[in-house]
Order: sequence, then C-alpha cells, then structure tokens
Amino acid sequence: MTDYRLAEQEAKFAELIWDSEPVNSTELVKLAARVMSWKKSTTYTVLRRLCERGLFKNDDATVTALVSRDEFQAGRSRRYVEDAFGGSLPRFLAAFIGGGRLSDSQADELTRLINERKGEADDGT
Repeated sequence: MTDYRLAEQEAKFAELIWDSEPVNSTELVKLAARVMSWKKSTTYTVLRRLCERGLFKNDDATVTALVSRDEFQAGRSRRYVEDAFGGSLPRFLAAFIGGGRLSDSQADELTRLINERKGEADDGT
C-alpha cells in the first residue's frame, strides 16, 4: 500500500520526477542538484525511499512513476479526510465550506459528482 504522506522535500522531489519522467537517474541527479541543491547521495537516498514506498521505480537507471501525480493527490486527500475527519466526507465538506455559501454551479457540480459515485457504488464498483 502506498504511503501518501511525504515530507516537504520528498514532495518537491516527487514533483520533479513527475515533471520529468521517464528520466534517467543520472539526469535526475543533475536536476535535483540544480533545482534543490542536492548532492548525488541525497538524491539516491530519497529516490530509494520513494521507490520503497511504492511511488516510483528505478529500473535500469530509468525512473518512472508507479503512482501518477493525480492518483497520489487523490490518496493524499483521502488520507487527510480519514485522519482529520474520521473518514467523514460530510464533516470535511461542512468544515471546508464553513460559513460560506456554494454558488449554484458549485452545488450542481457536487451533486453531479455524488450521483456519479452513487451509481458506481450501486454497481458494486
């Protein structure tokens, strides 16, 4: 199972990989040095950790994502709702909206999303 919690520098490095993939690991070291001022050893250490956590793979010196940026962000969001709101999406939405109001288009979009997901759940997916 992918761990969706990343430290700030790990997240920045992951973004660098997603922006550059597929990328040769030697080129990734150069990118990390230029963008993040990292040494080669730091780059390979963090890359190894992210590979062990199931986000990326380094196969024959080519680094690619096992989890897309969108999949990662979705998992991170689910993890946040689970941790902060006990997994309750209604509690999250109530907190997110706060005292504000939804526009008609926002309410329509939420209704559409809910109806789409309800249909998936009803289908057993």
